[in-house]
Amino acid sequence: MGLIADADEAVKISNSIGYPVMIKASAGGGGKGMRIAWNDEEARDGFQSSKNEAAASFGDDRIFIEKFVTQPRHIEIQVLADKHGNAVYLHERECSIQRRNQKVVEEAPSPFLDPATRKAMGEQAVALAKAVGYTSAGTVEFIVDGQKNFYFLEMNTRLQVEHPVTELITGVDLVEQMIRVANGEKLPFAQKDLKINGWAIENRLYAEDPYRGFLPSIGRLTRYRPPVESASAESVVRNDTGVYEGGEISMYYDPMIAKLCTWAPTRSEAIEGMRQALDTFEVEGIGHNLPFLSAVMDHPRFVSGEITTAFIAEEYPEGFQGVTLPAETLRKIAAATAAMNRVAEIRRTRITGTLGNHERHVGDDWVVGAQGEEIAVKIAADRDGSTVTFADGTSHRVSSDWTPGQSLARVNVDGDLVVLKVGKIPSGFRIRTRGADLKVHVRSPRQAELARLMPEKLPPDTSKYLLCPMPGLIVKINVEEGQEVQEGQALATVEAMKMENILRAERKGTVKKIAAAAGASLKVDDVIMEFE
Repeated sequence: MGLIADADEAVKISNSIGYPVMIKASAGGGGKGMRIAWNDEEARDGFQSSKNEAAASFGDDRIFIEKFVTQPRHIEIQVLADKHGNAVYLHERECSIQRRNQKVVEEAPSPFLDPATRKAMGEQAVALAKAVGYTSAGTVEFIVDGQKNFYFLEMNTRLQVEHPVTELITGVDLVEQMIRVANGEKLPFAQKDLKINGWAIENRLYAEDPYRGFLPSIGRLTRYRPPVESASAESVVRNDTGVYEGGEISMYYDPMIAKLCTWAPTRSEAIEGMRQALDTFEVEGIGHNLPFLSAVMDHPRFVSGEITTAFIAEEYPEGFQGVTLPAETLRKIAAATAAMNRVAEIRRTRITGTLGNHERHVGDDWVVGAQGEEIAVKIAADRDGSTVTFADGTSHRVSSDWTPGQSLARVNVDGDLVVLKVGKIPSGFRIRTRGADLKVHVRSPRQAELARLMPEKLPPDTSKYLLCPMPGLIVKINVEEGQEVQEGQALATVEAMKMENILRAERKGTVKKIAAAAGASLKVDDVIMEFE
């Protein structure tokens, strides 16, 4: 491992280490200036992109290369040291769910470590801090393999984004202790005093569009309503953020806009608390990863704790395409939206100025269409709610205080809370819940019959164009007009939110026209080049 002067030296050192290798910014962090290379070509491209990102993000373009360990877990130890020779570890954080080397989900403690490994890692982290005379809070990061062998990765000599999960399981305010240590005070506790209490999870809310390959998204936050923060002996909801409703998310800063944390006595309770918190988090105006985070919280591998840093690449190899809800959940949503539609229909009957004998009557029979299915239901209402009966004779009891126009509905379905983000579409609702984004149509049987006859509008064909996938700055155009390109060939580089994104050809073709030049700022779907 060493600092690298140029791309040729990067290739030489990569070959001496053996592929795959990790190319990293010396002054880096947060996934900036990091690339994995599996061959000489990727080492050359990765070196230059890492160097550019490092200079833009840290003002330091020095690069080094190290061996990339496949199938690892990323587990880090929080340490705290004072100026009097005292140092402790505040247990570990599991940070294995990452994308583009940026952490997405963190939790404390790790579902993988046993007490012996935790103690060994903690003692090694403290030994490192003492060896260098470190004071204040810091984090020692490790790669841990499937046999619980752990390897030193790096030390972050600062407070980290994910520090709240450590605070939640230990009860220690890390920021307070950093200030006290800086003031020369001794640590008020010893290692034996630091126990693990419960389980905490943090999800990072990013301004990025999961449906477009997690590319950065910018714009104005037309709605930003985090879940209500709370703290009790049973659960905690905490949201750390620096944005506000009406504020602008620009292309010049990191895409993380909030970190949502939950705590509960057990891991399963903390996960359930996070599911509810994500469902009640309202963000509009930009693309964001709330649906993806909800999908991860429901994923069997995450729930089981069987995760590695390759989790996202393995489970979402084609990117995130949304969630297909299971039949049981879809039935609950059908029951909830049928009851909500009845409330909206009753309101529509109360319009003033109608002619006598021309009142609008609300029927009991409806057809709910969602996720490619049509579900016939019958509604019987009373003063405490509605009973929604399906064609097979089964029924759900539904109650809610939702009124038309509210963007969040909390619906009780057979005693279970279903939280829905609600938008209006013709003859129904746009419903977002548990990572799914549904167009739910609630129609009378006759309306449903006629809707089946409507032609489907097809999207325009854009296959002959390279479109800008995000708002960003064109750093480089790699090809010329008239040039033949091959599948996978680099066409252009776009920078947004301190990250460089190389756009590659999806298939063989010839460049007909180049519509953008280096230095141009483009919007989403602006044309970069056209093919014959």
